[in-house]
Amino acid sequence: MPEPEKGPWLDDDAGRLVRPYTVSGGRTRPSGRFDLLTMVMATGSRPHSQLGPDHAQVLGLCGGPTSVAEIAAHIRQPAVVTKVLLSDLLECGAVTTREPALLGPDPTDRDLLEAVLHGLRKRL
Repeated sequence: MPEPEKGPWLDDDAGRLVRPYTVSGGRTRPSGRFDLLTMVMATGSRPHSQLGPDHAQVLGLCGGPTSVAEIAAHIRQPAVVTKVLLSDLLECGAVTTREPALLGPDPTDRDLLEAVLHGLRKRL
């Protein structure tokens, strides 16, 4: 996995030299639909258009299923900037996405939520 802390766009004293607005090309909304738990994975397909170093860094992090939140943390960018970069990669076919699988009961199940609330009240 590439080290996000290294590169010509970082300065040890000043931090990141390229501002988020520049990284996203001034865009503030991704063209694709992502949330922080969306899983992203590289397809192995190379982008046809020339993308920037931030796109390459993001693509390098997507060797296996990786969440949007994890990618944002690695590249040290706000989630919305990360989503814009991922949208670009999704549009050119370099990544694919899927919603995370639920590993248990539905977290919005009313009976489950009431049972948790009852248990918390019982402990107090």
